[in-house]
Amino acid sequence: MKIVITFGTFDLFHYGHLRILERASKLGDKLIVGVSSDVLNFQKKGRNPIYSENERIKIVSALRCVDEVFLEESLELKEEYIKKYKADILIMGDDWKGKFDYFNRICKVIYLERTPSISTTEIIETIKT
Repeated sequence: MKIVITFGTFDLFHYGHLRILERASKLGDKLIVGVSSDVLNFQKKGRNPIYSENERIKIVSALRCVDEVFLEESLELKEEYIKKYKADILIMGDDWKGKFDYFNRICKVIYLERTPSISTTEIIETIKT
């Protein structure tokens, strides 16, 4: 069984989120998703997510292509999460290209192309204006 793991905030869930998760799930037999905690999201982006970590976990868990969801509490724990879930493949968006290559020693790292012209930040900015 090939296990795929990926991570994200998944705030204001949109088509780009769905596409990357669907594509990731097709690369293995089981897709495990780490959803960033509210604290981690604030550390990464300097703002609180619109939806709470519990709401975002429920949204991602409801998808047919996702088999398991957990709370990602720290970027420094990625390697531990990969090992804990025995992941064979790490999927990240291509905006992270090259940044996680060092994990190739414990699993295959694949960067998937992001959906053009869609991002949570852009959606928030559109709503503000």
